[in-house]
Amino acid sequence: MTATTAGAVPRRGIWGWMLFDWAAQPFFTVVTTFIFGPYFVSHMAGDSALGLAAWGWGVAAAGLAIAILSPMLGSIADQTGRKKPWIMFFAAIQIVCLTMLWYAAPGSSLVEVLFFFCLATVAAEFSIVFNDSMMPRLVSKEDTGRISNIAWGLGYLGGMIALIFVVTMLAASPETGKTIVGLPPLFGLDPAQGEDARATGPLAALWYFVFILPMLFFTPDGARGMALGPAIRTGLSELKATFVEARQRFGIVRFLVARMIYQDGVNALLALGGAFAAKMFGWTVTEFGIYGIILNVIAIFGCFAASRLDTAFGSKWVVIVSLIVLTLATIGIVSTGPGFTLFGLVDLSTADSGGMFGTAAEKAYIAYGLLIGIAFGPVQASSRSYLARSVTPEEAGRYFGIYALAGRATSFAAPFLVATVAAVTGSEPAGMAMILLFLVGGLLILLRTPYPADRPAR
Repeated sequence: MTATTAGAVPRRGIWGWMLFDWAAQPFFTVVTTFIFGPYFVSHMAGDSALGLAAWGWGVAAAGLAIAILSPMLGSIADQTGRKKPWIMFFAAIQIVCLTMLWYAAPGSSLVEVLFFFCLATVAAEFSIVFNDSMMPRLVSKEDTGRISNIAWGLGYLGGMIALIFVVTMLAASPETGKTIVGLPPLFGLDPAQGEDARATGPLAALWYFVFILPMLFFTPDGARGMALGPAIRTGLSELKATFVEARQRFGIVRFLVARMIYQDGVNALLALGGAFAAKMFGWTVTEFGIYGIILNVIAIFGCFAASRLDTAFGSKWVVIVSLIVLTLATIGIVSTGPGFTLFGLVDLSTADSGGMFGTAAEKAYIAYGLLIGIAFGPVQASSRSYLARSVTPEEAGRYFGIYALAGRATSFAAPFLVATVAAVTGSEPAGMAMILLFLVGGLLILLRTPYPADRPAR
């Protein structure tokens, strides 16, 4: 479809764009976070410490590539005009690489598996840059926050459905050979060979292929611009000029710095919060998966509620409130341990119902997790709409590329600080408390940032 101005886009075009998040999220949910990632660490390598280190380095390498190349590709895409050919190109790479994860049997080459996983991660993130940069052309500034949050909520819904399917129909206990609902895994998958976890790669690839089609068929793209060769030369020149120009756009720079800081905290909280609980309370993979499902359910409702609040009060207000909620949740998490919460002010040692999540301390931890679920979708979706309201459609590609850079440039900082403080002090709660520095630091900068970010500061 050809270019259409915001406000004139047909409903199916908007829904096609929103379904991109639905299509993309299962990769991050079932492959990166809850199923394949833990399988890689605990089963593929003979030593789990080696597996964790290899996985960490792989994620870091992918993040570095995304941080360096996203602004360049976004700027080039601004010159070519059309975004969907870029999305299709990287979608093809992602689908092939995810399919190859099926061959990640125990004892396979860690390097080969990490290569395909990292390439899939890079391709996924690049596609997100181009998809996000389409938003200013498709949606009016008044509707940006509502549409962004609904799309993000749809993404969590898609990820949750995929995760429930894997937990109930594919992931089986090696001892019993049964899934959590007592059924043998579909397709005769052998859990002893990790086939239930390995199947998440092809599953995420098929899901992505099917549900990205509405965006490709129905969502209008920008007008055709330069040919690729001139676009590369002009795009790189424009990118250099954009970094120079950004010095005069104080609000946008301030917003990007704030997001760079608080997004590090958000990412670390999501990546380490479950593992922190699993070690503290001895959670199994099943309990970890259920915890993830609970967070996704709450995140869906959080995003849908934020879609209305963003329209009524603005993206900045939603991000600020979300950061405050995440800060309170983090304080709750680090103050909770076996038998207590709020740093021991509340004694929970006598309340134990037995069974899954049986202790009162676990229930308190899950309650704090619900706060995370409410806020971690809106803080990201409204950050996206914050920037979309602050740039023009013609410059959206390069600014969303810089936005991706801001989200990745220091992504190592929060996990590194958490791990270092935990190692030095011997206290994992002390390490997790370092996340507060990033959440509060980003919040304080954001409070003094204009909204939209292209407005002069008062």
